[in-house]
Amino acid sequence: MSDMGNRKEAAEVNETRLDMDAAWKYLDTHHSTAQDELADLKALRRRVDWHVVPLAFLCYTMQFIDKVLINYAAVMGLPEDLKLKGNDFSNAATAFFIAYLIAEVPNVYLLQKVPHAKWLGINVILWGIMTACTAAVQNYGGLLAVRILLGVFEATIGPSLMLISSQWYTKSEQAPRFSFWYLGLGVGQIVGGLVSFAFQHIKHETIAGWRVMFIVLGFVTVIIGLATAFFLPDTPMKAKFLSEDDKIMLLKHVSVNQTGIENKRFQWSQVWETFADVQIWLLVLITILISVSSGVVTTYSATLIRSLGFSSQNAALLNMPSGIVSIFFTLLVGFGIRRLSHRWAWIAMCSVPGIIGGGLMSFLPSGSTAGLLIGIYLVNAIVAPLPVIYHWTTATCAGQTKRAFASATVAGSFSIGNIIGPQTFQARDAPNYRPAKIAVLATHAAAAVVAFVLYLYYVRENKRRNAGNITGAAGDNEHLATEAQVTEEEAWGGLTDKQNLRYRYVY
Repeated sequence: MSDMGNRKEAAEVNETRLDMDAAWKYLDTHHSTAQDELADLKALRRRVDWHVVPLAFLCYTMQFIDKVLINYAAVMGLPEDLKLKGNDFSNAATAFFIAYLIAEVPNVYLLQKVPHAKWLGINVILWGIMTACTAAVQNYGGLLAVRILLGVFEATIGPSLMLISSQWYTKSEQAPRFSFWYLGLGVGQIVGGLVSFAFQHIKHETIAGWRVMFIVLGFVTVIIGLATAFFLPDTPMKAKFLSEDDKIMLLKHVSVNQTGIENKRFQWSQVWETFADVQIWLLVLITILISVSSGVVTTYSATLIRSLGFSSQNAALLNMPSGIVSIFFTLLVGFGIRRLSHRWAWIAMCSVPGIIGGGLMSFLPSGSTAGLLIGIYLVNAIVAPLPVIYHWTTATCAGQTKRAFASATVAGSFSIGNIIGPQTFQARDAPNYRPAKIAVLATHAAAAVVAFVLYLYYVRENKRRNAGNITGAAGDNEHLATEAQVTEEEAWGGLTDKQNLRYRYVY
């Protein structure tokens, strides 16, 4: 009986070790010799910033540019060269996001089973190849095929960067880092306008300028994908630029998140928990509402500007201030959350200029060119909350399977909004596209309301846990957590936020 009891106890220990995070296993077998960890923490954070954020930024920049090149190609002769008719262009834009959404399903499983950075790098390379292949299409069918494959390969960018970025920083540190790589969207808008303007000056008898543009930018994307696969670490434990003491210091520092680093054991119970979690569906709804506007802006901004009477070349240049607006609000929100928290309020704040912009676009007379341009630019403020939602998702979901599933679900919901957005642009509504502009106005306002509802949910849930006399490891403010307050099981045990009753939600 004693032997059976010992074997049963050993089996339970082994089962527990299986559930423990890879970071716990690393800490269990490695020991630090550093004397003053606090003094080195700022230097360590800067080193991580320089090795992780730039590559994430380049990947996000190119995914945006490659995705919206069709927007610039639309004013460079692509519809005429491919003999597109009616809603063919809208359907091609929509096909990308349908493929993007479907591809999130296998991503849920793969993001827990394969190395995150390697998986991201491979997909960047593949979508770069698809971008270059767009230069070879000759008809609507060919365009549809490359857009579908582009959507499949780009689908991993959101959840991959969400999971990678959250490994290196505490919850309050994550917001500006998410914002930094998300600046790729604003930079992409500026660079895309310049690139389109430049390639419109290519006049060749055998190859159109838009085809050369796809080839060149596809090649650039492949180079960035190779750099990502070779130089971006999959986890802090595998970072070659960190010493053993650095890795231990970093892992202890982020243990307060209670969300873990890496656990390859896929748990179906966490998938079902995600399905039943109200916060996930509120995050999904906010993402969809915001993405309707971003789908309109990213796919049709150059078309909208050209409809005001500008030439194709000038439309490309006049689209560049949209990027400046995106960058400004993305930085404002990222650093605002780092200092003041209240993510919901920043989302609502960004909806205000979006509502104003949507109103100007919808109701100003067609002759008010300056006002309509300002409206188009102001709508770009609504892209800033997307990195907030991405960060919020990883900061409020614990358990590796749940985090992977939630990240893919929220990223996939981005595509739903982008499917709806382009479809509001119907050929019969040209050239003013008023229904699409009204959709922008309405979804901005709705996003602000849902963000406030999510805030109320988190406040209520934290109060409920406090009322149960359960002491929170992080309190109601993520800035208050310390390593000493978090047990090993809470930090690395693979518990979800529902299972860990000492977990507190941030808002």
